[in-house]
Amino acid sequence: MVGLNKAMLIGNVGNDPEIRNLENGVMLATVNIATNESYTDKNGQKVDKTEWHRVVFWRGLAQVIEKYVKKGDSIYVEGRIRNRSYEKDGITRYTTEIQGDNMVMLGGKSGGNFEGNNSTQQPTTVQQNSNVAEKNDGGYTDISKMDDGDDLPF
Repeated sequence: MVGLNKAMLIGNVGNDPEIRNLENGVMLATVNIATNESYTDKNGQKVDKTEWHRVVFWRGLAQVIEKYVKKGDSIYVEGRIRNRSYEKDGITRYTTEIQGDNMVMLGGKSGGNFEGNNSTQQPTTVQQNSNVAEKNDGGYTDISKMDDGDDLPF
């Protein structure tokens, strides 16, 4: 039997990314994303509901998250739902996360994205397992050659 495990989220980053470098040199970035839903209940009252999602990014995508994503930014994430358990203080705990495979920066509080602050620029898609960021104008940028200077490489 064939299955499908796909999550797609558009929301706002609720905190600055938590960055960890594992012992084997692999980078891990974790962010909490808030998605909002509005509806009218049976009494005619508008109801706003916020759901929080923990999203984990690995390797090159984690580097992009570290460098360009901040609290309040709006992003689109595609990934897979993962359930895992861990032990804390002798108690087994369970958590559900989204393993982010693709990400598009939609902008931030300042109205810009990591290509600069010009709001007329198109968002950029970054995929896991790739050193290439695909721009919506059809061009590509090699993110493995990003420098750590103040100038953005895009």
